[in-house]
Amino acid sequence: MRRRQRRCRFCKNKITDIDYKDTSLLKGFINERGKILGAKITRLCAYHQRRLAQAIKRAREMALLPYETR
Repeated sequence: MRRRQRRCRFCKNKITDIDYKDTSLLKGFINERGKILGAKITRLCAYHQRRLAQAIKRAREMALLPYETR
C-alpha cells in the first residue's frame, strides 16, 4: 500500500516569495498565543517553512504581528 504524498501549499500554487506585509496569510500560521506553528502542522516543505518563519519574524519587528497575545 502506498502512502499519499503531502504537497506543500506554496509549492502547489507555485508561490516563491512570502511577503511579510501580507498579515492575513501569516496569521494562519501562528497559534492563538502568537507562536509559529511547526511544519508537521502547517504541512509546508522545509524551504517554505523557513521562508514563512522569516516573514513572521520580520512582521513582528515591524509591529504588524504581535509577539504574544494574552
